[in-house]
Amino acid sequence: MDLSKIKALIDFVGKSNVSELSVTEKGVTVRIFRNPRSGATLSNSPTVEAVAETSRKAVVETHAAAVAVKAPVFGVLHRTPAPGEQPFVKLGDLVAEGQTLFVIEAMKVFNTISAPRSGRIVHLTDIDGGEVETGNLLAEIA
Repeated sequence: MDLSKIKALIDFVGKSNVSELSVTEKGVTVRIFRNPRSGATLSNSPTVEAVAETSRKAVVETHAAAVAVKAPVFGVLHRTPAPGEQPFVKLGDLVAEGQTLFVIEAMKVFNTISAPRSGRIVHLTDIDGGEVETGNLLAEIA
């Protein structure tokens, strides 16, 4: 993707109500999102960041004894590798770090969500084949 296309996408996000945009072209994904600044001073112009990435990692937050696995992107969550097959994981399963937990389909791209650490699945979303938002809790590993 050339620089002029990226600049046009940044301008589009900056002038619209879109908070996040992902575009894939020729194997390169560009993700543009608004980054709201917290604090006393606010700017009239939106802050936009562009990130080119070849893979996505789950957003991870550590809580007392468990690690929360959150959706890194908006898309359709799949708990199975293919329709009619067994799910990647079930509630109570022991998982190894790096093991596939889910797949999120976003803009015809399948993003693998892997376990950030080894442990037992103590919470698991019941969504399968439905949409998830960026930051939605998908699982907890203790």
